[in-house]
Amino acid sequence: MTRQADDSQRLFIGGEWTEPDGGHYEVVDPASEEVVGLAPEASRAQVHDAASAAREAFASWSRTKPEERAAILDRAADVMQRDFAANADLAQAESGATSGTARGMQVAVGVARFRRYAKGALEPVEQGLPPQINEAGPMGKAGVLGALAVRQPVGVVTCITSYNNPWANPAGKVAPALAMGNTVVVKPAPQDPLSVYRMAAALEEAGAPPGVVNVVSGTAVDVGEAAVDSPDVDMVSFTGSTAVGRRIGEVCGRGMKRQLMELGGKGAALVFDDLDEAGLASAVSGIGTTYAFYSGQICTAPTRVIAQRGVYDALVSKLAEYVGYMKVGDPRAPGTVVGPVISAAHRDRVESYVELGRKEGARVVAGGERPALGKGFYVAPTLLADCTNDMRVVREEIFGPVVVVVPFDDEEEGVALANDSEYGLIDYVWSGDVARAFRVARRLRAGGVGVNTVGRNMEAPFGGFKQSGVGRDVGSYALHAYSELQSIVWQG
Repeated sequence: MTRQADDSQRLFIGGEWTEPDGGHYEVVDPASEEVVGLAPEASRAQVHDAASAAREAFASWSRTKPEERAAILDRAADVMQRDFAANADLAQAESGATSGTARGMQVAVGVARFRRYAKGALEPVEQGLPPQINEAGPMGKAGVLGALAVRQPVGVVTCITSYNNPWANPAGKVAPALAMGNTVVVKPAPQDPLSVYRMAAALEEAGAPPGVVNVVSGTAVDVGEAAVDSPDVDMVSFTGSTAVGRRIGEVCGRGMKRQLMELGGKGAALVFDDLDEAGLASAVSGIGTTYAFYSGQICTAPTRVIAQRGVYDALVSKLAEYVGYMKVGDPRAPGTVVGPVISAAHRDRVESYVELGRKEGARVVAGGERPALGKGFYVAPTLLADCTNDMRVVREEIFGPVVVVVPFDDEEEGVALANDSEYGLIDYVWSGDVARAFRVARRLRAGGVGVNTVGRNMEAPFGGFKQSGVGRDVGSYALHAYSELQSIVWQG
């Protein structure tokens, strides 16, 4: 079946572009509120068909040579790169990302992840273990037992992706899963699924066999549930809210399905008063990425600033100045730093948190009012100061361009405040004393800690403590996440 244009997208099941049972729904540009295209609404039966196709394809795909899998991933990256401008335009239209983010952090990262896991397909999957000398006994005669630890593919993996990055997030699931010999069913976020179909088309053009990659979308809860509860699914990889993650985990538990969960975050940024002027500027620009990066719609953002009293006033003042320089508006316009959030409903949710902060006693230092832009789902970058750790705006993930600031006196209190959260994805420490920064980092209950930076090493394990998730991925850790360990033992 021939693939249609993006304005009336079909599902991708078993290598066929398939008409959806539930018709189509509109994908809306968050900046202009215009229709970007029509996305397919799959039925529960079609989702199960996709999982069945993936199960059928697994038998042969899991036995392909690593070099063949690597070549397909590399060719898919070539196709994505060839169509880079069109892919970036679509990602921007669906997600509302600024031009720099759509190009540099969405499509470019998606391509890079396919390149990385083309190489990852060639990484060794066997590890020889030290031989064990056994005395004669009930288990048999004396001998030397050799052993191998072998990583095997899990099977069929459902990848449920987030709306904030319709390229990098799916690529970070699909590419390592395929590299390890798994087959996948991708259920993209309903707000921006069209980019994921582009990714599937690139894999089809690159030679991925039918059923190896399947994409099903929809707004109905049934679509996501079917992608999790299908008896053909062996593992679920999910990025999204903790609340949804809990429900998925319950279903996975009943079927003993493997899980990889990247859930919510409320990143603490501890700022100590031993910073010099350059260090303080670094902290301000790092915290400021909350506003500029996906308009705060990112679980790794340093949204919960915990500032030592000696630097508190200066930090709040400089953050307010920083917000003042940020241009809010059309993400396609030169100089725009803060684009829209994903939907009108989410805009209303973020604004309700700002109002809640006022009622709880927080001081609105910057923002707090809706930008007068006519169309689009815009939220003003907002800074809430004089907060306390019992406020809901401090404890709950807002997922928008809102930063809260809490004061502390000494190191012990700062660590305690940072750890007083149900989340633990990525925290941050800014200090002029590197020894202190690393000492504090080790005490933080978070899966990652940035020391004087918001940058990430893309080979370092990524994942959360507590309610922020289960498992680790990125780099070679993603290959481990999408594999099972098998022991092979023999007597020499």
